[in-house]
Amino acid sequence: MKITDIRATTVAVPLEAPLLHSNGAHWGRFVRTIVEVEADNGLVGLGEMGGGGQSAEDAFRALAPYLEGHDPFELEALRFKIANPTASLYNNRTQMLAAIEFACIDLVGKHLGVPAHDLLGGRVRDSVPFASYLFYRYPGADGRTPEVRTPEQLVAHARDLKERHGFAVHKLKGGVFPPAYELECYRALAEAFPDDRLRYDPNAVLSLDEGLRFAKAIEHLNNDYLEDPVWGLEGLRLVRERVTTPLATNTVVVNFEQLATNVLHRSADVVLLDTTFWGGIRACVKAAGICDTFQLGVSVHSSGELGIQLATMLHLGAVLPNLTYAADAHYHHLAGDVIEGGPFQYADGRIAVPSGPGLGVTLDRDKVAEYAELYRELGDYPYDRDPGRPGWYPLVPNERWADPAAPLTAL
Repeated sequence: MKITDIRATTVAVPLEAPLLHSNGAHWGRFVRTIVEVEADNGLVGLGEMGGGGQSAEDAFRALAPYLEGHDPFELEALRFKIANPTASLYNNRTQMLAAIEFACIDLVGKHLGVPAHDLLGGRVRDSVPFASYLFYRYPGADGRTPEVRTPEQLVAHARDLKERHGFAVHKLKGGVFPPAYELECYRALAEAFPDDRLRYDPNAVLSLDEGLRFAKAIEHLNNDYLEDPVWGLEGLRLVRERVTTPLATNTVVVNFEQLATNVLHRSADVVLLDTTFWGGIRACVKAAGICDTFQLGVSVHSSGELGIQLATMLHLGAVLPNLTYAADAHYHHLAGDVIEGGPFQYADGRIAVPSGPGLGVTLDRDKVAEYAELYRELGDYPYDRDPGRPGWYPLVPNERWADPAAPLTAL
């Protein structure tokens, strides 16, 4: 089996409502690039990458000479062909490698008639648990999805997700409002769901003082972990030395060199592995093995996935014995998807691991065409800006908080 062609299509898939985070917002849609790698036996493997547009499509097209004639089984050679560590100093291709690796694993699985998790060591669980991913948000354009700004609205949102999907772990994406206000919101979640687990992630925008203050204030709650309260491995280490709640990161342990540093000088207790950030599923499996050796916790990070990348997260979660924390997913905020059969479904806070060959998902060509046209209509959006606060941008550590007293008006 040899690769003959690669195609990339950028899509914009609507969200139920625009989601706020410490750096800005998701402006009511996720922009993703769907990658198709075709082989000489007629099979097509699927991949996915965040962001997109003409530049991403051109970049994937430019990799065709690297890929033509390559055997999809040869994944180590693929890594050096595309993301040689020294050459990558000049052309950062890690996320492109990930999308192509997804597609090659999909091709190999389809060729052999086995699911991806069988190629990764075999599954140890049939379904993967997920946390509710709670965001402060603007009202939805449909007029039916309400804003989330107050503690009462946040609890109502979490209760709705719990009733619909069965979540027993709740993660609050913070860093939007003043820390004291978000602490009030987090405590409201703890009071409303005393038997459920909690996480808080302000995306590293708190000062050391505020990070310690927040961490100390939640120590008695039913926490999984506190994720990236401050920026940097050294900042995390300083917080970790003073609190009992485990610390987690997805921002400063995203490659093996950083993982080695965290092993030698422990700053984070839990590493959130991302199949895109790490350059593929296989890299995450390797990293999880190191975490297992050195007693680091492991979870799965979400970078705004559609069904293709969610499938990679499910296959990863299926094969990791040391996945002791529920995975993250933005997935339940989507209003659609590009895969046949519609979005994956949650049951009791879990999603079943696909059992079909390869990644186990198939493109819905009509949906791809619909969302590609929506992308052409709406275009990109700046992830690091908030459409409701023109001219605003965050500092790290931040002091430019949104006003919690001001309703989040519809966009």
